[in-house]
Amino acid sequence: MSKLSQQEEKELISFIKDWLKSHGFNQKDLANEFNIKSSRTSQIILKIKELYKKGGMFNIAKNLIKIEQKWLNNIKNDYRETKQTPPYNQLDLDSLVNQMNQDTSE
Repeated sequence: MSKLSQQEEKELISFIKDWLKSHGFNQKDLANEFNIKSSRTSQIILKIKELYKKGGMFNIAKNLIKIEQKWLNNIKNDYRETKQTPPYNQLDLDSLVNQMNQDTSE
């Protein structure tokens, strides 16, 4: 594969920054997904160039899509966990019994 042009590199970084922001993530999150130690833009560019050498823009897109799918699945799982209603505790049960007693006595 040929190298990324300066213009392509600039556009990719701009896209990635917008993409991260739209999903509520940052460069550190992306660095973690890429398994790179630094979240600096220069290190992310090196990873992008490495992906480009291995398969061009298609390979970059494929990897970003895989990361996005992982993030979206994690968001769905987190939502399901928070959406579940907690079990009743003793105070809730006492309150319900009192309310039922009041309703039946009226």
